[in-house]
Amino acid sequence: MNQVSSRISAATTDDAEALAKLIDIAGEGIPSWLWSQSAAAGQSPLHVGRQRARRDTGGFSYKNAMVARRQDNLAGMVLSYPIIAAPDDDPDGLPAPIAPFVSLEKHAVGTWYVNALAVFPAYQGGGLGRLLMDAAEDAACQHGFDRTSIQVYAQNHGAVRLYTGLGYDVASREPVREHPCYPYYTGDVLLMVKHLGSARVGSPGTIGAA
Repeated sequence: MNQVSSRISAATTDDAEALAKLIDIAGEGIPSWLWSQSAAAGQSPLHVGRQRARRDTGGFSYKNAMVARRQDNLAGMVLSYPIIAAPDDDPDGLPAPIAPFVSLEKHAVGTWYVNALAVFPAYQGGGLGRLLMDAAEDAACQHGFDRTSIQVYAQNHGAVRLYTGLGYDVASREPVREHPCYPYYTGDVLLMVKHLGSARVGSPGTIGAA
């Protein structure tokens, strides 16, 4: 891929459809499966995802997303926010695909949580993932957090390598629960945490691709 300037900015409601598609990429089909469970007659899962992305509240909200643009094309996004308190949900009462993720959130209290990171296939391999993670870490520092966290399937070896290379360590793990989504991972979901340097400064901006 040619070196092209990448601009990071806050998402807007106009980005809702792209955000829905990207979180489905990050969640490897689990979001669209969940949306299909609540879709009304005649609604597509993507319609539900767009509506949720446009909300002002909730974890999956455009207000929690930063997007990467290349030549004015939306190329990727990172969704991140603080976890202030452990979730009240009983994992045993949740859909199986998300139960281990919710269970691990109790170990992420006090961190700036990266809920989702995704780049459209046409823009993958050009350093946008690292750029977006850097933007999320800058946001954490700007909001007074000294740790960031992210969850990933242990079998997703490429993602684990990326986060390990960025300084994340495994802090906890939960077994995957059997579910109908594809691809179907076995093994564990990992919670990975990074301690940010106290001297780190800066904010998302425009830089060249890595």
